[in-house]
Amino acid sequence: MSEYREIITKAVVGKGRKFTQSTHTVTAPNRPSSILGCWIINHRYEAKKCDKTVEIHGHYDINVWYSYNNNTKTEVVTETVSYTDVVKLKYRDKDHLISDDTDIIVRVIQQPNCLECTISPNGNKIVVDVEREFVAEVIGETKVCVAINPEGCGQDDDFCDDDDLDEELEDLSPELLLGEEE
Repeated sequence: MSEYREIITKAVVGKGRKFTQSTHTVTAPNRPSSILGCWIINHRYEAKKCDKTVEIHGHYDINVWYSYNNNTKTEVVTETVSYTDVVKLKYRDKDHLISDDTDIIVRVIQQPNCLECTISPNGNKIVVDVEREFVAEVIGETKVCVAINPEGCGQDDDFCDDDDLDEELEDLSPELLLGEEE
């Protein structure tokens, strides 16, 4: 019998990270006087593998609260923005071909967040700078080679000896388990 075995298991066979800063232009129905606030909500995304990369397609709503008419009135303008981020797989298992039976897991490290919101130089648009960050992992089948102990488990290993564990459990006081003993 061989001293090694190959085990087929699922493991991370590719991994990458992507940080993005993007600029969006929001059109307000009124000429803005000042920006009072900006926030991003309703972030949704999905990912798919594409050769040696993972593509993330998503969208979110940009909400800008602004004043107009010489700061006498306010309004909130909302615009939905779409994006595509391509994550290069920095770590890739060279022996594994990314195929249809792989799983893609994408986690958001930094939700889309407004860095800066300003009025454009010509004064009729709002410019929003946004940041976001993702980590993508490709999970696929791979082989692991393990050494086999010809003696089996439990021969010299204390952690496999159930008799010692049974003796220790018998010596426990039931009051101690219930919290009644001082």
